[in-house]
Amino acid sequence: MSKSTVGGQAVMEGVMMKNKNNIAVAVRKSDGDIEIDKKKIKSWVIDKGFNKIPFLRGGFILLETMVEGIKALNFSAQFFDEEEEVEPSRFEKFLEDKFKDKTNDILIYFSMFIALVFSVLLFILVPTFLGGILKKFTDSVMVLNFTEGLVRIGIFLTYVSLISLNKDIKRVFQYHGAEHKSIYCYEKGLDLTVENAKKFSTLHPRCGTNFMFIVMIVSMLIYFLFGWPNPFLRVVYRLICIPIVAGISYEIIKIAGMYDNIFVRIIAFPGMMLQKITTREPDDSQLEVALCALKAALEEEVENNDDKTNDEKVDKRA
Repeated sequence: MSKSTVGGQAVMEGVMMKNKNNIAVAVRKSDGDIEIDKKKIKSWVIDKGFNKIPFLRGGFILLETMVEGIKALNFSAQFFDEEEEVEPSRFEKFLEDKFKDKTNDILIYFSMFIALVFSVLLFILVPTFLGGILKKFTDSVMVLNFTEGLVRIGIFLTYVSLISLNKDIKRVFQYHGAEHKSIYCYEKGLDLTVENAKKFSTLHPRCGTNFMFIVMIVSMLIYFLFGWPNPFLRVVYRLICIPIVAGISYEIIKIAGMYDNIFVRIIAFPGMMLQKITTREPDDSQLEVALCALKAALEEEVENNDDKTNDEKVDKRA
């Protein structure tokens, strides 16, 4: 199995890691213990064969990844909700009455819906209307679309910079750095120890931050094809293009994770620099959590490698 298939995500006081077969979340509880939740991956994208269709698979994989990410966040949050004795809201109680054991799934998809609406508002509606202000001064489609793209990038950078000031988010960004260091350690074939992982960078070319930046660049280029129609059509075209943009961006980030050359480095450079905001240097305890998640996700692979090593030792002795 290619080591580039291993990925992850930072959560509250922990890290989620996944490979081709397993997904594992490790969380450092307030008592110092590490709680691990490991599951076999059940992917409807793979079951339906969508993962084999270039450019189309990106949108489906993005949706599935969002669901996995929200589930991982919910798992990590439950430990701290219990400590603070957070009472369910009226909305949550209503859902529990209506949907019983399906409540958690409903909340996950509702959270994803809210996130998508917020993203559309912040990164599509606001940029296209702000970019449209220049229409009074120029009719150049290139200038108008380029300005809209710059506004979108500016909003994204401002948003990430502002949330990075929050104390809790800073810790999440530290776990984000721990995730990257752990994956580097695995990709280099080293033992998965804190001392080995500490040597590596917090910046990784297959990071979701890189993906987001590539999405903004690709969207800017695609939107050039539609000219600069009235505001309503601009929004409609941009919404229609979301799966196309996601598909192209996914293929680019996938290639960036497979090769290491000057072309790939140039493509990855802006996102890598942005990771200087979205990652922080982790401490040893945070690296330990990330490595626990990675080992759990790779458990069968590690066991198989250990068996092969032992067999080789037996053969040599014989």
